[in-house]
Amino acid sequence: MIANHGDDDAGHVGERLVQRGFDLEIFHRDGDGEIDLHDVDLLVMLGSDWSVYWEKVANHVGREADAVRAAAHSETPVLGICYGGQLMSHALGGSVERAHRTEIGWYDVSSEDVELAPPGLWFEYHVDKFTPPLGAEVFASTDAGPQAYRLGRMLALQFHPEVSTEIIRRWGRDAATDAAEHGVDLEAMYRQSEELAEQNRQRCFALVDAFLDRVAFPGSASR
Repeated sequence: MIANHGDDDAGHVGERLVQRGFDLEIFHRDGDGEIDLHDVDLLVMLGSDWSVYWEKVANHVGREADAVRAAAHSETPVLGICYGGQLMSHALGGSVERAHRTEIGWYDVSSEDVELAPPGLWFEYHVDKFTPPLGAEVFASTDAGPQAYRLGRMLALQFHPEVSTEIIRRWGRDAATDAAEHGVDLEAMYRQSEELAEQNRQRCFALVDAFLDRVAFPGSASR
């Protein structure tokens, strides 16, 4: 699992992966060292407050992009969430740019694959959007842009299925300025998050199960 220091909580995604028999190991993208995919069954890339086009993180972006391309070459399954999905696009021939609409909070996502990404409310926190690479199957979106695509044994998501109420409150505290700039009522967002907490947890579990059984390890009992 690849994440930033201080923001490496995989939430309900990590919870379900452990339930399905996976051991979680974290590599911090803002640290040193190489990303070694040897003996890695599945790569999960969590979100970040970075943008892939920032020059100041170019070395880190390049290293993670190399890992994505290596995973594609070796057919190692990948799940990219928000920045992770954007990094996948950047690495595999798509693109990432500033979105015309910032999404912070719960948004209605339309989906043509109700099992892999059930339509309805998912949590968003992003200012950028991805253009999927050639050959990707885009199946979910909002007015701000694509929200999910599948490419081989890889799944990229723009929304955050993993979030717990604790994660949302931490992000809100850390980005209060962004929220104010974009007119987000944090207290209202927290209340809605409490109301949707268990529903989101179960929808996340269903998404992870579908990813494992249909995308990562199709035709086999993954775990």
